[in-house]
Amino acid sequence: MAESVAKFSQEQIGPKVREMDEAETMDPAIVEQLFEQGLMGVEIPEEYGGAGMNFTSAIVGIEELAGVDPSVSVMCDVPNALGYKYAINLLNEGRIGIAAQMTGLALGAWENAAKYIWNDRRQFGQLIGEFQGMQHQVAQAYTEIAAARALVYNAARKKEAGQDFVQDAAMAKLYASQVAGRVAGSAVEWMGGMGFVREGIAEKMFRDSKIGAIYEGTSNIQLQTIAKMLQKQYTQ
Repeated sequence: MAESVAKFSQEQIGPKVREMDEAETMDPAIVEQLFEQGLMGVEIPEEYGGAGMNFTSAIVGIEELAGVDPSVSVMCDVPNALGYKYAINLLNEGRIGIAAQMTGLALGAWENAAKYIWNDRRQFGQLIGEFQGMQHQVAQAYTEIAAARALVYNAARKKEAGQDFVQDAAMAKLYASQVAGRVAGSAVEWMGGMGFVREGIAEKMFRDSKIGAIYEGTSNIQLQTIAKMLQKQYTQ
């Protein structure tokens, strides 16, 4: 799943990211291809036109899409509606999707910047990626991305197992959105002037990273949810 979506994202979406961003629209051909790939209904049974896959597969797909264009991944992060009485559960499920989106965004921003500092950008006669201070920043960012992904996958695992995942979803969304903001911001700094030009994706990733702390419940809402769950667990 991850490999096929990553290939599709790089080959079909990647070349159109800048064009769609500047036009502030979504290419209809991309939407059609998302349906063809089964990414617009990953959990919906095949007999109804979906892909018939599990929730974790949907999360993996969202993460891979977000690594190339977070805007496209949003289209696939719409919970499969089961009725009004499940509204709260769908909100919590959606938070895992947002967390996956932010994790993918962070990794995409990191990879774009890492390639640049280790292959192109030079200062004082050497690649800036060779400086220890820069290496430590890059390593720290990658570690945080891996930690965010672990939180996302754990929340998805609990959801699929029918376990209580409210706290896990909140923690995943909170941390992944924080990591996305930090990494996307650092990526712009690592790339210097190239991080600001619209010809690249660094500045777009930086803009897109902010929404993760807002929709499907702000970061403060996630903190409150986590605190309430912990209070319930530890109040005697």
